[in-house]
Amino acid sequence: MKLVIDAGNTRLKWQVLSGERVTASGACLMERQELAESLAPILAQVRAIAITTVIAEDRRDELSSALTELTGLVPRFHWSEAARGGLRNSYAAPERMGADRWHGMYGAWLRLAGSFVLVDAGSAVTVDYVTAQGVHRGGYILPGKAMMLRGLRQDVARVGFDADELHSVAPGRATSECVHHGLWWMWQAMVQRLEREALERNVDQIVVTGGDATDLLALGLTAIHLPDLVLEGVAAIDQEIYGL
Repeated sequence: MKLVIDAGNTRLKWQVLSGERVTASGACLMERQELAESLAPILAQVRAIAITTVIAEDRRDELSSALTELTGLVPRFHWSEAARGGLRNSYAAPERMGADRWHGMYGAWLRLAGSFVLVDAGSAVTVDYVTAQGVHRGGYILPGKAMMLRGLRQDVARVGFDADELHSVAPGRATSECVHHGLWWMWQAMVQRLEREALERNVDQIVVTGGDATDLLALGLTAIHLPDLVLEGVAAIDQEIYGL
């Protein structure tokens, strides 16, 4: 069995694979004790570990050490590449692209026929365009919802608001409404821009993944929702390289 991990800035997602079949999955905070508790039911089955991550080197070392302590295995980290399986990275220095972006694109490339735009709505929102020939045309990186709210709370004086989300684009009549409705209003504009650009660029499919992908769908985005796309991409690459 192979443990595949997508380690983000605050949380990680994991799956256990038997061949291409998912036998278990979960998510937890990036803390050693919570990691141990989340993985406890499957540790005895694991024979290899593949990881995609964007976290800093010191936290990556902590994660690797914790996993080795739990399993006795050395995790295999995967990074962005210049090309793989017909998919070509547009970056002159491909290693500078976040691994999750590359692995998400590769997962979509393996699944789909035709051109696509991949939107990964997580801590940050990334948007990447890929042609039917596998050429990455470039993309965008935007602050995610939680990052926007945190910025308002920390950096703007006298803007206090409740944590509860308010899904409306009507003009707010209290600070909390103004903040949450304003965020929803911005995301609605992003949805409209995505759909307009997809038409202008003759993109065949819009694909969404990430923790906030359902919000984009709730705002009317017409897209394919593939929540485990990054895990699928890194699992495929690990299989191609190591086989196990």
